[in-house]
Amino acid sequence: MPSRTTQRPETDATTRRSRRAFARRQWARRWLTWRYVLAALALVAVVVGAIWLFLFSSVLAVKQVDVSGTKALRSAEVRAVAGLDTGEPLARVDLDDVRSRVQALALVRSAEVTRKWPDTITIEVQERVAIATVEIGAQLRGLDLDGVVFDEFAEPPPGLPRVETSANAGREALREAAAVVSALPEDLAARVDHVEVATVDQISLVLRDERVVVWGSAEESDLKAEVLVGLLATPASAYDVSVPGQPTIKP
Repeated sequence: MPSRTTQRPETDATTRRSRRAFARRQWARRWLTWRYVLAALALVAVVVGAIWLFLFSSVLAVKQVDVSGTKALRSAEVRAVAGLDTGEPLARVDLDDVRSRVQALALVRSAEVTRKWPDTITIEVQERVAIATVEIGAQLRGLDLDGVVFDEFAEPPPGLPRVETSANAGREALREAAAVVSALPEDLAARVDHVEVATVDQISLVLRDERVVVWGSAEESDLKAEVLVGLLATPASAYDVSVPGQPTIKP
């Protein structure tokens, strides 16, 4: 009996230590589990906050629209067509839709629309440039290097050749004519009074001194221009470079 009495405090202390160690292990396991839960909740909170910040808040909203590359167009006109509202979240702006609206302008050949964080949309415009004129419906219009008809002129711009087409020439013929004109060196283009387009493969140049150049189609236009420059040194009334490897001259 006495021996049991002397061992009980030590046994109780050991039991308490064992219980405390067990409790610490249980708490550690629970904390490990909750730590992952809390980390997951924190991650969700960050994601939700980021989504709200980028897609719904006014913090990263459109405050200005920068337009560059305009000459004939006014920047305000481009902004109006772009249809952007200040205050719209920058991340929600449909860049393709804005580009399509801007490119619908007759004077715009292409447009690039980008986001510039934190609050700006940039619109870089490439305007159409007339390389020739064409008369359509009694109105003098510009023709760019893609064969697109745009703009209107009250008077023929100095230095630009004129394109004359038949009633049934069609849009493809205009593209061919534009390809021919764009291939002419600057000094040669200045000598051209007008380009006659009957069909896509029946194109002729009429020079300012009334000499005629049978061009054919727009194929190999660079080579044809090079051959023609050499031929013009020989006096003649007409030149045929439709087959540039076998040019002919008509006295």
